Amino acid sequence: MYDQNLTVHILDLIHKSAQIIMNRFESVHSASDFTDSSTGMEKLDSICMQLIVIGESIKNLDKITGGILLKRYSDIDWKKAMGLRDIITHHYFDVNADAIYNVCKTKIPLLNEVLLQIIRDQLREI
Repeated sequence: MYDQNLTVHILDLIHKSAQIIMNRFESVHSASDFTDSSTGMEKLDSICMQLIVIGESIKNLDKITGGILLKRYSDIDWKKAMGLRDIITHHYFDVNADAIYNVCKTKIPLLNEVLLQIIRDQLREI
């Protein structure tokens, strides 16, 4: 069995990063909102940093739970979430603003909901 207190702590950190992304993304209505100004580029950079945090934390979570926890929540493509971290980190100059926009618009709200469910489930088991 894995350390559920540590698991909840990591889940909480991922949730906070998802919340940060959603807050920063509120004023973004298209990918060009990222690319058409230096302020937009700063917002893109800051969101990408949080996506890196999420991806790295998911990798750590998967490791400490022996790969069993995330399999229970198939609404999220966990492998892609971890892979996005790798793309942003290792190929930063190839980051596509449209792709980040779509992740923020369609994937992060769902991730946020699933994280809350996992946290509730984990707290019931402690």
